[in-house]
Amino acid sequence: MTTPTPHILIVDDDADIRSLLADYLGEQGWHISTAWDGMTMQQVLDSATIDLIVLDLTYPAAMG
Repeated sequence: MTTPTPHILIVDDDADIRSLLADYLGEQGWHISTAWDGMTMQQVLDSATIDLIVLDLTYPAAMG
């Protein structure tokens, strides 16, 4: 029996940061999803089981 790969959701409005984190963590063997705002984050959370969220807390404005 194999252990499922943990699923990480990266939420950041900066595409460069999102990509950097996704690439690095993906290379480490994690399953990665990304979102750029609160609405997209909620869509991912509604459709997948997430084990860890890496969240940018300094959005320039409320984004959903």
